[in-house]
Amino acid sequence: MKRPIIPSQTFLETERLYLRELSPEVYKFLFTECNSSKIAEYLGLNTSKEVETEREKYNQGLVTYFSTFLSFHILDKQNGRVIGKCGYHTWAPTHRRAEIGYELYADEDKGKGYMTEALAAILAYGFEQLNLHRIEAYIAAYNTPSAKLLKRYGFTVEGNARGHYVVDGINEDSLLLSLLQPEYEQLKSSW
Repeated sequence: MKRPIIPSQTFLETERLYLRELSPEVYKFLFTECNSSKIAEYLGLNTSKEVETEREKYNQGLVTYFSTFLSFHILDKQNGRVIGKCGYHTWAPTHRRAEIGYELYADEDKGKGYMTEALAAILAYGFEQLNLHRIEAYIAAYNTPSAKLLKRYGFTVEGNARGHYVVDGINEDSLLLSLLQPEYEQLKSSW
């Protein structure tokens, strides 16, 4: 397992996974103190182009006055491999809301329940540690696995965000789903 790079870094653990914090502070440390190979190893990146993409995101500013992010790398406990990411972006602490995002990097890791396992821990962390009242998710209407995952955790479809997301140069609609803290409290024991 890749250890914390800053002393205050949060780690969560599930049955098969470690969830390692990836915050603005971690990015700052990586891109001011580490070389490209260390950045690639830590973030689970495979090419120099991926490292440069992450460096560009960092240089353009990952945090604004109104919102920030807190994400977690998903690591396989058996081998310490970074298999994905799950966490909060567009987090507005003042308003106690954030958008959740998640991905598994390789097709071979999909369909094994990793994201189901990770999401339970991330939702609990959001409501119980970050004091969130509302967690939002935007997904493509055709993304059946995401819809199924979010509905499993009690997310409610609120509507359609027209032209919300660019895919292959085309603006596509997104479904907006949400979960509120009181709903989480009612449902968490059934997870």
